[in-house]
Amino acid sequence: MYVPEQDAAGSAAQLVSSFLERRREQIAQRWADAPLFRSVFTLSRDEAVEACKAVVDALSDVAVSGRPEHIGAPGFTTVREQLGRMAATRARTGSTPAQIADEVAALREPAVELLRREFPEPHCAEAQESVLTLTLIMGTLRLVVMETTLSEGEDLIERQRLQLIEAATPVISLWEGTVAVPLIGTLDSARSQVVMESLLEAIVDQRARYAILDITGVPTVDSLVAQHLMKTVAAARLMGAECIVSGIRPAIAQTIVQLGIDLGSVLTRASLADALAYALGRQGIEVTARADAAASAR
Repeated sequence: MYVPEQDAAGSAAQLVSSFLERRREQIAQRWADAPLFRSVFTLSRDEAVEACKAVVDALSDVAVSGRPEHIGAPGFTTVREQLGRMAATRARTGSTPAQIADEVAALREPAVELLRREFPEPHCAEAQESVLTLTLIMGTLRLVVMETTLSEGEDLIERQRLQLIEAATPVISLWEGTVAVPLIGTLDSARSQVVMESLLEAIVDQRARYAILDITGVPTVDSLVAQHLMKTVAAARLMGAECIVSGIRPAIAQTIVQLGIDLGSVLTRASLADALAYALGRQGIEVTARADAAASAR
């Protein structure tokens, strides 16, 4: 059945696609001076122009697809990669998603202006339909970039979170053959995994025979945290190191008993100093106070 609206939309899409192909250079030259591209390609305008051309080509593919309002249209894949990287760069320099979206929206007017010049009568139905199609494409482009920017922001936050976890979980070499992980703050599954990986790597790198997990700075211990500690102890044993848990405060000891958690197979010491003394003693090393220090203590 003949549907004039569908034919008009299809014709407009073809016109817009053809327009984008013919005016690729002019559009790219105008976009290269826009804040979105200028702020990323600060050293070479030619690189900005080439990046703009890639986006114009992608938008031409979107027009041909006949799905200008669909963010999943095939052509937007290239746009998502190209502008997504640019948006991520802007986000890392402090630009907000709203600012980036406004910069993408600013690309519409230069392209629409060139499109209107294609028609002897800028207000005819064919011209209006073509401008509407191009406006839809540019509007969808803005949504695609916003989606990518938000996704990149979430990835950046996650990477920073993991970096903070790693920074807050150092492995310290206390003595030859003895390493320790002083834990401070709340333990969750992600951090417990980092603790285990970092400790096992240190055991291998330093050929450690003793590993100390000091939980003096851990405010609470629940069944999940206790399970993670026991898994870490077991993994250290498999790597050939004896693992010692130190710093179990009275409140945590009571909690462990109330939860019915069996730490009988885990070697524990009251403090990090006690754990170190045990590890050194097992290696035949005896630490004694100097005579002058002992005399002054009297």
